[in-house]
Amino acid sequence: MLGRLLVGEDAFLYPHPRLVRRALVVLLPVIGAVACSRSDTGTAEQRDARAVAAAGAFAADTDDFGAPLPTNARFAARVVSLNPAATEAIFTIGADSLLVGRSRWDEYPQDVSRIAALGDGIRPNIEAVLSARPTLVVLYATAENRAAADAFARAGVRTIALRVDHIAHFHRLLAVLGRAVGANVRARIVSDSVQATLDRVRALTASRPRPRVVWPAWEFPLLVIGGGSYIDELLTIAGADNVFHDMRAPSPPVSIEEIARRNPDVVVTGVARAAKLTASPSWQAVRAVREQRFIVQDPAVTGRPSVVLGMAAVQLARALHPELRDSLK
Repeated sequence: MLGRLLVGEDAFLYPHPRLVRRALVVLLPVIGAVACSRSDTGTAEQRDARAVAAAGAFAADTDDFGAPLPTNARFAARVVSLNPAATEAIFTIGADSLLVGRSRWDEYPQDVSRIAALGDGIRPNIEAVLSARPTLVVLYATAENRAAADAFARAGVRTIALRVDHIAHFHRLLAVLGRAVGANVRARIVSDSVQATLDRVRALTASRPRPRVVWPAWEFPLLVIGGGSYIDELLTIAGADNVFHDMRAPSPPVSIEEIARRNPDVVVTGVARAAKLTASPSWQAVRAVREQRFIVQDPAVTGRPSVVLGMAAVQLARALHPELRDSLK
């Protein structure tokens, strides 16, 4: 029988672009974007290895806006990070003393509160950021931030714009930031540690029956986790099959009727949303909802493509496969 992970409160796990400014989240998906080709072949472990290798190779080239990446810490004297995943990574690799600003969305780690909040991470306040006299600004690479990158460049401030939609993107982020702030060794240690945990979870779940799951991400419009999301990758590692894995977008819009047709074994959600789905007449069309087969996850862990990715895989695997709890301590 599937177990339940009764931790945390409901949260918006993978925001739709129109709603991101209302959510304190780590990343902004660009619907339809995919980092890895669907034509990729080989085992899951081989695909992961190739993705990590490709991320490391690309790290020395350009960022996601095509700007040359720093090859040393020359520009890192005063860093403003407007990309929450990057901010958390900078803390993790021990370079937080360089931070002179962050976005108001940055919540992790707890010590981030001592860094001045300079506004939104999307379409940032250019004047507010420049007032911190940065030598390097780290952005989330969405089209809405291109104008900001251009403005900082005109002001003589170096920028790094990166997306973090997939696990391989996280490894690349660490490699890029490690080089940019002079913490290559610590960045590699963190990257290797996270990947080792993911590999361990995958190995433990490889021979287990794989429940078919759906992960609602938003209600109006109804969005679910699709194959273009790191969360889809976490589900695979944790020993489940996402019934919307075939949809390439991170959070594609679907209908309840389509969810019912695909007939998932279990719904992965938060505490509050599970109660809402159970009470909703329309959601009664989904057998897993009628039978109240939910896995309730912790959005503070699963909602961040950051240094907690290993922890997220462990938590999901323990919920999906209770028989592995002792092995996944």
